[in-house]
Amino acid sequence: MSVMTLFLLAAAGFLISTYFTSVSYRWIRPDAAWIPSFCQMGERTCATIVFTPRARLLGVPNSLLAQFFYAAIVVGLWEEFLFSSPFYYLYLSASLLTVFLGLYLSYSLLFLTRVNCKLCFTSHGINLAIFLILLIQ
Repeated sequence: MSVMTLFLLAAAGFLISTYFTSVSYRWIRPDAAWIPSFCQMGERTCATIVFTPRARLLGVPNSLLAQFFYAAIVVGLWEEFLFSSPFYYLYLSASLLTVFLGLYLSYSLLFLTRVNCKLCFTSHGINLAIFLILLIQ
């Protein structure tokens, strides 16, 4: 059960972060018609934060780093080494890092940029759920 849940969470996180990465590099418009309306970035919401300094770590979009994280989760599940030591502790540490980063970015969204980005909060929630699943294993 937890393997399927981890896979679904990582897949959802990967899709969200791919969308953010695509907007960040201007490969697609934030309000592209083919994006479901509940996911589209408005000009005064998510689209504004994609280009802020806090949306990048060492010049790399946070969403691109998230894509690598979610892909690593899927590969770890596929290769069945996600829960084997020492890989388990590596995944758990990386997941904890995403939770701390998510707390900082959520604080930034709420109190600094004052933007209500549903997709951002969803991805931070996904990261927390992944961490908790890994923690209870």
